[in-house]
Amino acid sequence: MKMLNPQKPRLERRIAGSTNRWRFPRQPFSGDLLGLSQMCKAANIDFDEVLKNPDRLCISQIQRIFPENLKNKTIQSREADVILECLGFKWELHQPQLFQSETLAKLYLMGLARGNANPEKESVKILQAQQPGRSREQRPVKKMILSLKINDPLVTREAFATALKNLYMHEVKICLDDVLGVLAAAHILQFGSLFQRCVTVMMSGLTPSTIKNFYLAGCKYKEEPLTTACEKWMEMNLVPLVGTQIHLRKVPKELLHKVLKSPRLFTFSEFHLLKTLLLWVYLQLNNKTQTFPMYQTVLMFFSSFPKNCAFLDRDVGQNLIPLFLCLRLHSITKGKDLEELRHINFFPESWLVRVTANHYHARIRHTDLECASTVYENTPISLRAERLVTYEIRAQTTVDGKWQEFRTNQITQKFGLAEPSCKSHALKIQTVGIPIYASFSFVFSLS
Repeated sequence: MKMLNPQKPRLERRIAGSTNRWRFPRQPFSGDLLGLSQMCKAANIDFDEVLKNPDRLCISQIQRIFPENLKNKTIQSREADVILECLGFKWELHQPQLFQSETLAKLYLMGLARGNANPEKESVKILQAQQPGRSREQRPVKKMILSLKINDPLVTREAFATALKNLYMHEVKICLDDVLGVLAAAHILQFGSLFQRCVTVMMSGLTPSTIKNFYLAGCKYKEEPLTTACEKWMEMNLVPLVGTQIHLRKVPKELLHKVLKSPRLFTFSEFHLLKTLLLWVYLQLNNKTQTFPMYQTVLMFFSSFPKNCAFLDRDVGQNLIPLFLCLRLHSITKGKDLEELRHINFFPESWLVRVTANHYHARIRHTDLECASTVYENTPISLRAERLVTYEIRAQTTVDGKWQEFRTNQITQKFGLAEPSCKSHALKIQTVGIPIYASFSFVFSLS
């Protein structure tokens, strides 16, 4: 008697949603991408991240099991469920707290997978049993040993301990001195709420001594709000605050370049900005200097180079040219300051000629060139009685802890060498709280 080949068992089909879509159950996630997308939207999870890392959805589903009060719940009477070996220490942790960290949750699920056929189902059973109102009678859980290697030098044992402490408590104080290490630990642990708390602390703790590390951390972790806050802080404080301290040396070149290009950069005058930039260059070339140098010391340093070649034309100065191209040297009009530009032999001759040419077209008094006969011989000086100038006024202030910019429309006005011909106008800015006493940035368009 001939026997027929047994048919292969057919895969069970499952209905997915009211549209009667169907899918085959398979791991690590179902083939129903539309259903998966809807599930991710409901759980507020990035769909692309789930496709790359299916464990992300599993962890999120488990996280939703826990009521918020589990975090503050006293668990001192319970023994630890997990021993985490990290940084040469053994840290005892409990199951509910593990799932606030995606990294620890993945390690825990991998540990369950070693001893169970269905680790997700097993973990949900264990965790549901710990919710309020559930019976305390449950099978004993053997302590699981997890191992985590950290190579980031920013993550100290103290910082890591603070990060783990935040798994159990909401309001753990984060000191400004430790915030970088806690941020790095939160990033490694994938502890989102703690990471954002650290960012908030850093944004409110910007100082000349912290600006470098906080900005580099924002770049490293691609945290745009932090890098933007650093840039805005530097726009207001580069010249009046950072430019008067030894911490000026620490300002990264990339950040300095962004700030110099910004139309919101505050400075008392263009010459003040030039002095700040010269001080920064001096500190880069003299990295053993421990005290903030006097400006005359900086001038003597650059004047000591041979006169046959300007500093920016030398090899050491070539990579600094993009920074100095951001300056508006034509805004330097005082004879004494112009004499200084030539004396230090810093700028190429072509730059100085261009500055001289621009002076002919500027709004400039003939008396401003006090040393014209000695600085720029045979320089043409415009003595036109009036100039038509188009300008705008901008002001920056913090409103509810956030920087806001206010500006006028473009104003066209005549300026001359005679008595003032126009009355002053007040810039009215409506804000919440204290009124603005801001410095103004003028942008001139000459016609």
